[in-house]
Amino acid sequence: MSSNPSAHLNAIVPPTGWRALFGWRRVRTVAIVCALFVLLFSFGWKAAMWHLVARVFGVGLALLLVFGLFEQWPRRLPRWLARWALQVAAVGVTVPLAFFVAFWLATAAGAPPFWQTARLQSYMTFTFLGMLVAPWTALAALLRQREAKVEKQAIDFALERSEMARQALDARMRLLTAQAQPHFLFNTLANVQALVEAGSPRAPQLLQCLTEYLRAAVPRLDASANTLDQELELVRAYLELMQMRMPDRLAFALHVDPALRSLRCPPMTLLTLVENAVQHGIDPSEDGGRIDVHAERLAEGRCRLRVRDTGVGLQASGGGLGTGLAALRERLQWAYSGSATLALNEVTPHGVQATIDLDLEP
Repeated sequence: MSSNPSAHLNAIVPPTGWRALFGWRRVRTVAIVCALFVLLFSFGWKAAMWHLVARVFGVGLALLLVFGLFEQWPRRLPRWLARWALQVAAVGVTVPLAFFVAFWLATAAGAPPFWQTARLQSYMTFTFLGMLVAPWTALAALLRQREAKVEKQAIDFALERSEMARQALDARMRLLTAQAQPHFLFNTLANVQALVEAGSPRAPQLLQCLTEYLRAAVPRLDASANTLDQELELVRAYLELMQMRMPDRLAFALHVDPALRSLRCPPMTLLTLVENAVQHGIDPSEDGGRIDVHAERLAEGRCRLRVRDTGVGLQASGGGLGTGLAALRERLQWAYSGSATLALNEVTPHGVQATIDLDLEP
């Protein structure tokens, strides 16, 4: 930002409309300056006090009108002439003219002109003080106007930047969700295909169940956020689908604090953890296992989501996050600005527990 006052004033874009001309701050400033003038000249004033008040406030109103007039007219100025300079110069020129008119109107009929009497000294005093105060007051008003404009631009810029950041975050979240959707759907279809190829009599029923599940699940996958209650519906439907595929090898239970059902979270948060437990924990195990889903409230406005399985464990499954969990970790990073954590821990005697700690509000 330049330190040159002229450059600052050149950056001012004058407001338009007469409402800006008679704004409360301008009228208040003129009234205060005029009141100080009245107070200053009231000492030793011999004529009626209303004459002094009318003269000073009349000149103040004239200066306010001139300041506003050259703020809006002419619409275009030569490049070498700055509007702020035109306004300040106009105010300075108006001071002697306005006081001249005020003294002339106050001259009684038949009396000699004021410039031929002792009143000329009073006129010179008023004019001198007016030209000393008025242009500087106008310059101060212009600088204050510029500061207000800069503050407004800063606020508008901050709001625009915040909105753009929100849109970028939303787009990134949708991209990560879109990357996770095929991963989940292809795994599910692969499970159904394996059952069909094995000639299982449950295959038609399983396909029907899958169709009903996808009809309910796919529209929600495109949302920018789900509630925990919606996530639990998807998790339950998925686990029931998997239980039909391996009825003797999978058991599950949901343990959820009812107060957390309205919690908002990125789509497929729990579903990704449960799918990972089925694919890398229960499915490779000859004896199958059990999956328990927990949602509990913690202190200081946080909660914990846990998916615990009794499958083969981290070492047997390779110990990595996998595509689904890696994408989920990045989605949590974007949604909670780094305050959410995802951890995998070995369970004794065998199994894995996936834990997400996050704020109650994304």
